Amino acid sequence: MASLEINSGLGASEKLNLLYKNLPFSQELAQELLNTYGSPLYVYQADILNQTITNITQAFLYPQTQFCFASVTNSNISLLQIFRDADWGLHANTPGDIYLGLQAGFSPAQIVYSGSNLSREEMEQVLNWGVKTLNLDSISQLQLCCEIYKTFTESCSLRLGLRLNLPEIVGDSRIGVSPEEFADAIAVTRQAGLKLSGLHFYRGTGTNATAAFTNVIDQVIATAKLLPDWEYLDFGGGFGYPYHHDGAAFSWETFGAELSDKIRYLGRDIELIIEPGRAAIAGCAVLLTKVVSVKWQADKQIIGLDTTVANLSVPSVHGGYREIRTWKKLVDGKVYVTDLCGNTTYSRDFLGKNCQLPALEMGDIIAILDVGAYGYAMSSHFLHRPKPAEVLIENDVHRLIRQREEYSVLLNNQIFK
Repeated sequence: MASLEINSGLGASEKLNLLYKNLPFSQELAQELLNTYGSPLYVYQADILNQTITNITQAFLYPQTQFCFASVTNSNISLLQIFRDADWGLHANTPGDIYLGLQAGFSPAQIVYSGSNLSREEMEQVLNWGVKTLNLDSISQLQLCCEIYKTFTESCSLRLGLRLNLPEIVGDSRIGVSPEEFADAIAVTRQAGLKLSGLHFYRGTGTNATAAFTNVIDQVIATAKLLPDWEYLDFGGGFGYPYHHDGAAFSWETFGAELSDKIRYLGRDIELIIEPGRAAIAGCAVLLTKVVSVKWQADKQIIGLDTTVANLSVPSVHGGYREIRTWKKLVDGKVYVTDLCGNTTYSRDFLGKNCQLPALEMGDIIAILDVGAYGYAMSSHFLHRPKPAEVLIENDVHRLIRQREEYSVLLNNQIFK
């Protein structure tokens, strides 16, 4: 994980521009937040989140478009309620996503389930919760759903779809059902008195290339037309986020315009479902952390922080790069190669490697940007560190939205003499 590299040949003013751009808020506010809630601290900015929601929503001109936030990326109830208030629904990958969505005030009809490998008990729970739209991952999961549905004493308006597997588009993937299996799937649903009315296309995790989505619209629609009762298209997940701020960014305007046009001119009423997760929430959050140790190895600065890599997403799963900023000013225009280390003995506990930062001191504040997706959601108690608190800034007022854990959490559910 590394911050933005700074060319050593740059002048002092250019270094300043690189070091201090994209700071999330003032140093005074950062200090106030840490004084109030402690360190380390997740800080979410509602104005940035709402602006991102608006930008994504306005990119689609097709009127029958429903946006569903993929809560696998962040499950904080206060943040889910921001999406609910923006008239978005919820996209659930697990029963736990559904449970949290219901607690956040989403109705079952606003929740779309697209997951894998539910047990019978879990499938019963999902249906008993009243979720209406399920995109299923295999014929056996479809059969299980239909078996349970037939035991219901009262009929319900259940919509079933398939998660699509097209290796020529997504490569070798365990997710989804191939078009060759559609006939069997249709027979299963009709035997249960249901229709197979939807198709869910999952492109893959964290794709920033807009063309990866736009170039396959025609093929996905052509595949959906193989379903005689086709009513909705969930053209969903995998939309990326530009953690490298100078790198490629997914264009919602381009994708929204092209997909809207293709659906609008089908000559039939099709509901379009879009399910952003990471792309919607990554950029609204920072992890504030404080310097607790400073040492030097030759000309390299080794900085110890009061947080750990366990408080960020797993690099091997969701990428390791986050831009790192500090409010500490340059002295004589100098920056130093810096490693930012976590507060565990794990040899790979680096929050940033080979960063270019000014000479730091104990107590200085570091901001790790773009941690809204797969940050707290994938944090763990690795090496037995309790998790940080979460704070929301809304209308220039900050409030606690998740308490900092205490060491007692490490005893939860343990049984001992």
